[in-house]
Amino acid sequence: MQDHPQAIWYESALAMRRLAESWGDQPYGAVLVQGSAIIGNGPSRVVKNGNPDAHAEREAIRDAVATVGAEAVRGSVLYSTSRPCYTCERAAAKAGVARMYFGPALQDAGVPGGG
Repeated sequence: MQDHPQAIWYESALAMRRLAESWGDQPYGAVLVQGSAIIGNGPSRVVKNGNPDAHAEREAIRDAVATVGAEAVRGSVLYSTSRPCYTCERAAAKAGVARMYFGPALQDAGVPGGG
């Protein structure tokens, strides 16, 4: 995995996973990348916030929108520690995320929504 050109982004998603685990949350993390910069960080906050919608992928999208704005999210790439669920994939598609990768092998989950 270290030889993969995008391994640094997976390592960042793992850092978000470790953060979520540190406060007793589910072991998931994600980051949203635009160009060569992380624009959104997403540790799972399902348990911490008592919100079943606070999956890591959606938290990364929310963080990016709050930080750089919705337009800047378009064309970004989502890296997640595990395959995004259907609702996270739909949220990524709606936000304009261009591609998703997941897991230590950085499997290509394709274009959100199959588009």
